[in-house]
Amino acid sequence: MPALLPHRRQGRGPTLVLVHGYLGGAAQWEAEIARYSANYDVIAPDLPGFGAAADRPGCDRIEGFAQAVIDLLDQLGVDRFILLGHSMGGMIAQEMAAHNAARVIRLVLYGTGPLGAMPDRFEPIDVSRQRLLEEGVAKTAQRIGATWFCTGEDAPGFPAIRDIGAQASVQAAGAALNAMAQWDGRPALNKLTMPTLVVWGDSDRSYRWQQVESLWRNLANGELAVIPGAAHAAHLEKPKLFHLILDGFFAEITVRPAPG
Repeated sequence: MPALLPHRRQGRGPTLVLVHGYLGGAAQWEAEIARYSANYDVIAPDLPGFGAAADRPGCDRIEGFAQAVIDLLDQLGVDRFILLGHSMGGMIAQEMAAHNAARVIRLVLYGTGPLGAMPDRFEPIDVSRQRLLEEGVAKTAQRIGATWFCTGEDAPGFPAIRDIGAQASVQAAGAALNAMAQWDGRPALNKLTMPTLVVWGDSDRSYRWQQVESLWRNLANGELAVIPGAAHAAHLEKPKLFHLILDGFFAEITVRPAPG
């Protein structure tokens, strides 16, 4: 079994797993950990190569990230859990849920879609890869982080996202771009039968409406929440609305034993 993945854990109750995305980290979930740890056992991992796990080799497949999170949950003795994934973390969450459906109580896919190549993204992944090599991680985190907010670098949440992103290793940042470019979750959407909430900011420049709609409409048990006046980091731009949406979705949870 691999060494325990760095993570933040707080609270008691049903387990809520928060999976960050590209150039993210567990630290981006501070408000969610503070809010939900009153009623949930909140676990927020740092993915290999990012945040506090920057010393780990990054994964070049979404499946590798998904297995890393599953390994962590197995090591922590977590059987069933609520799963929330943001951006690339939403791809990871889809992969986890498709192969561990009986373990996922509810699924939240936030600022994400079913295709890692992200058609109509603010820039093609190949461009991001080239600029990463030319500019380094810190400048890449600053430039990409600004696209997460409607007001760019002037947004209150921008400094935290910039600083968290800058912790990633160059290897991990490049490998993750390759992982996204090669991932296609569409064939597995029929396996996501658990109650699923798709959350999207209407000014998101990473995932446009066509991809979000495709994800939502191809889920057997999916709901959609669109947050107005928010981009890719809606949890930082409109935290009260983001939390109200999650509160409503989580309120219906009844934890039952996994089918035998």
